[in-house]
Amino acid sequence: MAEQSLVAGGEEPEERVIEAALRPKNLHDFVGQHRVRKQLSLVLEASRMRDRSADHVLLSGPPGLGKTTLAMIIAAEMNAPLRISSGPAIQHAGDLAAILSSLSEGEVLFLDEIHRMSRPAEEMLYMAMEDFRVDIVVGKGAGATAIPLELPPFTLVGATTRAGLLPGPLRDRFGFTGHLEFYSVEELELVLRRSAGLLDLKVNSAGFTEIAGRSRGTPRIANRLLRRVRDWALVHGIEQIDARSAAAALDMYEVDARGLDRLDRAVLEALITKFNGGPVGLSTLAIAVGEEPETVETVAEPYLVREGLMGRTPRGRIAMASAWTHLGYAVPAGVFGQEAFPLFEEDENHAESVDSIG
Repeated sequence: MAEQSLVAGGEEPEERVIEAALRPKNLHDFVGQHRVRKQLSLVLEASRMRDRSADHVLLSGPPGLGKTTLAMIIAAEMNAPLRISSGPAIQHAGDLAAILSSLSEGEVLFLDEIHRMSRPAEEMLYMAMEDFRVDIVVGKGAGATAIPLELPPFTLVGATTRAGLLPGPLRDRFGFTGHLEFYSVEELELVLRRSAGLLDLKVNSAGFTEIAGRSRGTPRIANRLLRRVRDWALVHGIEQIDARSAAAALDMYEVDARGLDRLDRAVLEALITKFNGGPVGLSTLAIAVGEEPETVETVAEPYLVREGLMGRTPRGRIAMASAWTHLGYAVPAGVFGQEAFPLFEEDENHAESVDSIG
């Protein structure tokens, strides 16, 4: 579905090529994440001054915020080759040993979704990161022999969307850990301005603001929406994109003013109209919207919770007051997220009796 590809789903090969072209090539061009960027710049500069490989780097945060881009920038800043793999692709220690043994000195190894790597490979990675050595086990049973294999110094860049799933011993072996935060609308406008320049698009300030406000705080989504607005403007013969044309284009792709897509609104609509705001279990909610529970939990729920539209309770999911308002429903009494009210209302007779006693 079009809206899922815009805010959450996979991309066509052509889209991936365009997105790769929009990636910044150095830290100076990287927009946002000022704290992480400043700290990482210091780490890389010190490594260059010592003429040594940079410390291992762990980048955590939600998808689409620039973890892969930063890994590419680290390799470029260190003038080193980059090797890319992922945790799910490394299911055996032998898979990791094959990758590590083929690394050249100073090479940057990027492991995406590192928390999904198998436990045997994880344990091999401990020694590789710390001592630049792995033990290759040859044979089985009593005749098995461990052959030590020396590795050239390298830099591991691990990326994870769920840092809490990483075991402590692995986390502790990273010399630098950076957590990427969601972008503000102003930062996304800067991202869009840079991308529009590369795509040779004419967009005014109001147009950038409109697109940024619907981008869910994520540069990847912002660039994707910009390309869809570009297509809409091309078909409709519009030379300069303003707020009205950007809004019309994104409305056509069912991305509303708060960045909600069809699935997001379907989840909230089901919560409100079918379950009276909840609470309702995840599986029941997923059936009501015709999706898999994992899709609702990983695609729609994080953003809805972050925006205060949906809540998670021990009894299930609930629609917050802002969700009722956003979808145009009157907020009934007792819904979570309404204005705070005093727990104890002062009784006038009780107040008078207290005054008389005093």
